Amino acid sequence: MWPQGAIFVALPHLGPLLVWLLAPQRMAGCYASYLVWKDLGGGFGRPLALPLGLYAVQLTISWTVLILFFAAHAPGLALPPLLLLYGLVVSTALIWHPINKLAALLVLPYLAWLTVTTSITYRLWRDSLCPEHQPQPVGEKSD
Repeated sequence: MWPQGAIFVALPHLGPLLVWLLAPQRMAGCYASYLVWKDLGGGFGRPLALPLGLYAVQLTISWTVLILFFAAHAPGLALPPLLLLYGLVVSTALIWHPINKLAALLVLPYLAWLTVTTSITYRLWRDSLCPEHQPQPVGEKSD
């Protein structure tokens, strides 16, 4: 019976991490990068440097956000890399569009995901800085 108990203890801590890593829009980005790689001839040539280099930087910054937000519990520190990531995703979609239109379209759900994630991160950061903006329980008076 111990493994079931361990799952219930670990799941709330691993849930956000698993959602971040295994979200469908992340998988669509992987497939989109494959489409760009295939349309540019495959291999490791110079034409692939910018389109796939931007994607590699996105993955690196995404892992940085993951560490700052979930491991360090610092939404304020995770917000600037999230905004940078947002700009990188937009620029990647614009660069991928002439190469493969489907690849550019597959990045759009990730952009929507980043919009939600950035707004939640901003809200958590703002509420941690300004506790007076948090809702007060009914029946209690604030100072």
